[in-house]
Amino acid sequence: MTMTLRLETVTAANFDLAIGLKVRPDQEHLVAPVMKSLAEAYVYPGIAWPRLILDGERPVGFLMAFFDIDFAGDGKGADIRSGLWRLNIAAGEQGRGYGRFAVESVADEIRRRGGTRLTTTWHPGKDGPEGFYLGLGFRLTGETSGDQKVGELELGSAL
Repeated sequence: MTMTLRLETVTAANFDLAIGLKVRPDQEHLVAPVMKSLAEAYVYPGIAWPRLILDGERPVGFLMAFFDIDFAGDGKGADIRSGLWRLNIAAGEQGRGYGRFAVESVADEIRRRGGTRLTTTWHPGKDGPEGFYLGLGFRLTGETSGDQKVGELELGSAL
């Protein structure tokens, strides 16, 4: 990993780079393709925060965060959360710190907006990303969202 990592808004100029990002074939069942995320971002413009992850000028990943959603989905608004909705690190780019950078970037944005915790979900199983998230300090909440486990990271300090 170099020191030239940055997030960039997905625009018409880099759209093809973004949708060209693919995870390893054995991970395709674990995360939606970037194209679906961008469609969801279009449908949920006030909630979704899609970003291309660049190392220099090279696209290495994609993330999409969410902010201030009714996590329970019951319309009561008693459980408002922000977090990481999607994380796609390109095949061949994993294990280089890009995923950690993505989580740290989302954590920074949540803190900037006044939040104190980052929520994410993942598919369970030995081939899933649970070890990655637990290694960053996420704790299982005991909840599920659909068929995914829910984890949270307290944002009292930097990762």
